[in-house]
Amino acid sequence: MRPLRALVIYLVVVFIGGALLAPWLYRLAQTAGHSFPQIAGVSFHRFVNRSLLILALAGLWSLLCALGATSWRETGLVQIHGQWKKLSGGLLLGFVSLAVVAGTAIGGGDRVFIQGLTAHKVVGIISNAIATAAIVATIEEILFRGGIFGGLRRIFHWPLALIASSMIYALVHFLQPAELTGPVAWNSGLILLPRMLGGFADFHALVPGFFNLTLAGILLGLAYQRTGNLYFSIGLHAGWIFWLKTYGAFTISAPRAATWFWGTGKLIDGWLALIVLIVTLVVFKFLPLKPAREPFAISR
Repeated sequence: MRPLRALVIYLVVVFIGGALLAPWLYRLAQTAGHSFPQIAGVSFHRFVNRSLLILALAGLWSLLCALGATSWRETGLVQIHGQWKKLSGGLLLGFVSLAVVAGTAIGGGDRVFIQGLTAHKVVGIISNAIATAAIVATIEEILFRGGIFGGLRRIFHWPLALIASSMIYALVHFLQPAELTGPVAWNSGLILLPRMLGGFADFHALVPGFFNLTLAGILLGLAYQRTGNLYFSIGLHAGWIFWLKTYGAFTISAPRAATWFWGTGKLIDGWLALIVLIVTLVVFKFLPLKPAREPFAISR
């Protein structure tokens, strides 16, 4: 099956190619370290993450063409005119859902506010969270929902495509920080990548963390499927990212906190988040959203 083969090749190129590209980006950052010291000082695993994203975006259009797409509109990127209601509705649902998780954990005493933050620091954190939410949500929805989910549903029945694409989404976001011992060499990314997947060997990280990420991907994919474009899912994703960026910056775990239930500073890695995501899925099911058109079939 040629489309499926194209997707497998794409994923291999992204992960293996990204691991091989990371050392070159790292060396480039060190060369420019005198001008950009903050970039040069970033841990090597961050370069691996960025390399994966760069190759994923660079190869996205080629993948879509191989899967039968002929325009970006087929990935859910329609004109924003008339889509503000979907965008704001998704933003509100995402904001409220994780606000419940954050508020419950803080109210229960398992997360406490960091003391001594200046007004300038608070404004900086919030501004950075808003900018990150807008940029990352747009990029990732184009990639994971418009690209990978949209491509897979041209091959498989959409529920199967939804689950598969959501697990790919969860896998990428389940990569853990890992330290590289010794100098960075050409194969350092290949060495570090399995370590970044070490969360799969940690039961407390895998359950419910990986399942939460998969469920989040399912919610975002369902938003695309039901509305016919990416705007509700972009808003939903942006609302979540805002809380992910601010929660860890403003709070810390209380002593002896039950992080497996309440979650850590990542917010979405505890059982409480799983419960709220399930409730959000139920709420989403009853939202009056316009049904999406059936995706076109590709020639076999």
